[in-house]
Amino acid sequence: MAKERLHNIRENLLLALDTLRTHKFRSFLTILGVLIGTMTVISVAAIFKGLDQQMVDAMEGFGTRSLFIFKFEPGINLQLTREERLRKPLTYEQAMGIKDQCPAVEAVGVESIVQGPPAVAKYKGLEMVETIFRGATSEHIRNVNVDLRDGRLYTDFDDLHRRDVAVIGADVVTRFFEGEDAIGKVIQVDGHSFEVIGTLNKRKDFPGNNSNDGVIYVPYFTFRKFYPNAKENLITAVALPGKVDQAKDEVTAILRRLRGDKPSAPDSFGIATAESIINQFRDIMSMVVLVTVVVSSIGLLVGGIGVMNIMLVSVTERTREIGVRKAIGARRSDITWQFLLEAMTLTGTGGVLGILLAALLSFLIRTLMPALPSRVPLWAVVMGFAASVGIGLFFGMWPAVKASRLDPIVALRHE
Repeated sequence: MAKERLHNIRENLLLALDTLRTHKFRSFLTILGVLIGTMTVISVAAIFKGLDQQMVDAMEGFGTRSLFIFKFEPGINLQLTREERLRKPLTYEQAMGIKDQCPAVEAVGVESIVQGPPAVAKYKGLEMVETIFRGATSEHIRNVNVDLRDGRLYTDFDDLHRRDVAVIGADVVTRFFEGEDAIGKVIQVDGHSFEVIGTLNKRKDFPGNNSNDGVIYVPYFTFRKFYPNAKENLITAVALPGKVDQAKDEVTAILRRLRGDKPSAPDSFGIATAESIINQFRDIMSMVVLVTVVVSSIGLLVGGIGVMNIMLVSVTERTREIGVRKAIGARRSDITWQFLLEAMTLTGTGGVLGILLAALLSFLIRTLMPALPSRVPLWAVVMGFAASVGIGLFFGMWPAVKASRLDPIVALRHE
């Protein structure tokens, strides 16, 4: 029985493929909606997968035990509330309070941030705009896991004596010191001179951001010497192994007390970890992907309606053929499966073509735009093919049932 069923499926599949070959252009137009819908869904999934991996790599590069503390939640902030905008900045003293009073915290660093246009760096007539100019304690430099390429990092001694020294990122090295040693050279940033004592290797970028390596770090108090009105501070803390949650609780309790937060009031600061920022990014991207999938589903729906229409035409065109098959012993289930398999083959072919085009598009995006990574995940391929075949099964049901219910006598008389 099973062998006979497999034989019938094979025979109906060959009939379906023969129909596709006979009406190539009509079949192509029929599956165009399914093809575009499948290609779009898989392409979006591929871009999302690539961006997700890029985000994970970038955040893990800063350390999985790191806490990022700011006056509002660090990460992707689409819109700040009025209460968040009015919060007082974190202070250096509050950072030192965390360092002294949190047993689960291994190290604490502070970075000073100036609100305003990006700094301009200069060296021997060369100029680099939109650099990331930051004053940071030596512990902050270590907390964010910088990868030293040459020279050394500045120390607490350099910071205490407010020395005019700098550690520069890979893009700054490439811009100013291609082919020469940067150590010992003097660069100018916003009119202030700094001796380069260390250079950094390139680090993995965040999605859509290629400026991580344009950083220029100077000691925290050196920075404050030139920018005494700089009020904003980012605090970084590294938890002891296995104590990230405990460290977060301790930091929250200490900051609430130091900042005078009332028991009924929310935190006047935000604490994020690499994991929380990654999850936040995934939540936003999931909504984008969901909207795109819903819009792309319209293409699949249009393709399904087209398939149903063509299959109804096919039933009319092949009425006599159906009558002959029934006359020589074909059952209603045989006719039903014949047309269902034809519809599923039609849409499945569209799905396969969509998958291939999506893979090609992903390759082109990855090649031509390295900043926009794209990797086709296996689950998207399986889902795309299953959806395309499912469209054929659903929209091919009515034509298939209609064909199976034809009276063989009437069908044989059909011209």
